Amino acid sequence: MKINIRQWSQLTDAEKKAMLKRSETGIEDVRESVQQIIETVRSEGDEALIDFSLKFDRVDLRGVSLSVTEEEFIEAETLVSAELKEALQYSIDNIRKFHQRQTIEELPLEEVRPGIWAGEKAVPIDSLAIYVPNGRGNFPSMLYMTAIPAILAGVPRIAVVSPPGEGGKVDPATLVAAKMLGLTEVYRIGGAQAIAAMTFGTESIEACAMITGPGSRYVTAAKRILYGTVDVGLPAGPSESIVLADDTADPYLAALDLLTEAEHGEDSSALLITPSRELAEAVAAEMKKQIETLGDERRSFIEAGMAGYGGIVITEDLDEAVELTNLIATEHLQIVTSDPDAVAAKIRNAGEILIGPTPFAAANYAIGPNAVLPTGGNARTFSAVSVRDFVKYCSIIKTDARGVESLKGPVSVLTEYEGFETHHNALALRDKK
Repeated sequence: MKINIRQWSQLTDAEKKAMLKRSETGIEDVRESVQQIIETVRSEGDEALIDFSLKFDRVDLRGVSLSVTEEEFIEAETLVSAELKEALQYSIDNIRKFHQRQTIEELPLEEVRPGIWAGEKAVPIDSLAIYVPNGRGNFPSMLYMTAIPAILAGVPRIAVVSPPGEGGKVDPATLVAAKMLGLTEVYRIGGAQAIAAMTFGTESIEACAMITGPGSRYVTAAKRILYGTVDVGLPAGPSESIVLADDTADPYLAALDLLTEAEHGEDSSALLITPSRELAEAVAAEMKKQIETLGDERRSFIEAGMAGYGGIVITEDLDEAVELTNLIATEHLQIVTSDPDAVAAKIRNAGEILIGPTPFAAANYAIGPNAVLPTGGNARTFSAVSVRDFVKYCSIIKTDARGVESLKGPVSVLTEYEGFETHHNALALRDKK
């Protein structure tokens, strides 16, 4: 098995650029085919969804309701063990508790000058579609991570879309989680076609104002194409992680956590960044041991990722490791150094920062902060999903005669300078009849 081990200072500019782009290249590669899928769904509606489900998911939905029925929710309850239900409830409770702290603050009207008041009103978005992936695994965790903040924000309509599995069924644990959260509008569709359906609507599906949730490169490409037509939330594409470590790190634990994010798929990016060549070689050897214990599918994902977008990067020192980490702006970051708090203080760009050997897996499922995070370097400007993502703010402005009189002079000067005659007249001629 090949594990990329690179010395950052010895890479060419082209190699550095390719590494920083990571799986973004793969997303661009499918843009043209995704565009065709979107156009077909927009023009053919349900029929296109049925055709694409047969083509991509190998599931025949002819004569089947695209929406999950009440009977299927009941059936799901019988298919999910008590132990899994308890784990879902434990995680849901933690996620809810954390996100309840993300308060929505309105600005009450405040007099900024005599006769002029300004403030803000907070309003939840009208509707939301949550994409829950299925294919490389089942992800009920992605449902509660995205749904809980939206519910707390007060979004009145939340729909769920997820690719159908065997027999056209949606993952039963996802349905159980949905029921725990009070969500009953669920559709058995996935891929780029699901994003198109939730954007434009079909005979069976009402469009939504916003779409959120991570997905494959096809889902991510669809969101990018439709950006501006629908709110697609934060850019959440193929998974990526960095373990930033020095020679105090335990190679066994570092390998465990690197493999966590690498198993999402061959387009995932899992990197160890370290100034210690000794640690790099020890972690590489440990990963090879651990990979041998995995099933064929997960092992193939990890092997492809470690030979492709992932691997190990050796830096000259810890400062260069921190600089590179900020440059990459990864989705998940774990810091395992002699003083991880001091290193964390220097991190500007990361979707989440885990101090010490806190497992990625624990944060992905149950600690509390959201695990739906920006990918593809977008942690430079985007944050984790939060209650605030599902609320918009309307400015409220109020004036009386004193306020308007106060505004006349400066607004007249500014509008005259910018050449807007009717703007100028609206104040300068306000009292002239």
